[in-house]
Amino acid sequence: MIFNQFFDEVSSTYTYLISSGKGREALIIDPVLEKVNDYILYLKKLNLRLVKVIDTHIHADHISGLNELYKKTNCVTVMGDKSLSEIVTLRVKDNDKIKIENIELTSIYTPGHTSCSYSFLMNDRIFTGDTLLINGTGRTDFQNGDPVAQYHSLFDRILNLPEETLVFPGHDYNGEKLCTIGRQKRNNPRLQVENVEEYVNIMKNLKLDRPKMMDIAIPANIKGKSI
Repeated sequence: MIFNQFFDEVSSTYTYLISSGKGREALIIDPVLEKVNDYILYLKKLNLRLVKVIDTHIHADHISGLNELYKKTNCVTVMGDKSLSEIVTLRVKDNDKIKIENIELTSIYTPGHTSCSYSFLMNDRIFTGDTLLINGTGRTDFQNGDPVAQYHSLFDRILNLPEETLVFPGHDYNGEKLCTIGRQKRNNPRLQVENVEEYVNIMKNLKLDRPKMMDIAIPANIKGKSI
């Protein structure tokens, strides 16, 4: 299997490219517009054919490369059925299967960071977008974010996976590339709560700055425009 984790230093975004082997079909999760040429070069190097591109949610901190990759490769653009994006060609629901050659992902509806947030499970690993971060969780104070919904997405869905499941987040700000469900259960400070009320209290008192790109990124990602 080909598995490559790209990193955008400006937005601290992780992008994932997956394929079953050289010369086969590929998919990309959470591409960043400024890195599209890097993805294309990697695809060409391994003779890969990009057939699907997934955004886990409407991003507020960067412009997605979803539409640019579609224009360059004619790939299928994928998001969850709650997404406001106007450029999606395949909308998935909870527990849908996303298939390319010898690869299958299962969509998991995990609202909370946004109302359109999905995670994607592939065998021994899960791509959590901004729902579960390494030793953190995605903020819930805009885009119909909801700390109660996020608590249930985490504790009723993601954290019920086997403890050895690898966690690949949409962002990291401390140089961490992956973790496991088990380690997050034990070490993530936001998960050390007894009930939903405790979790909501944490999320409502984060006092985070407004994302610098928010007013530009959200409408651009809905319309599929670049800036």
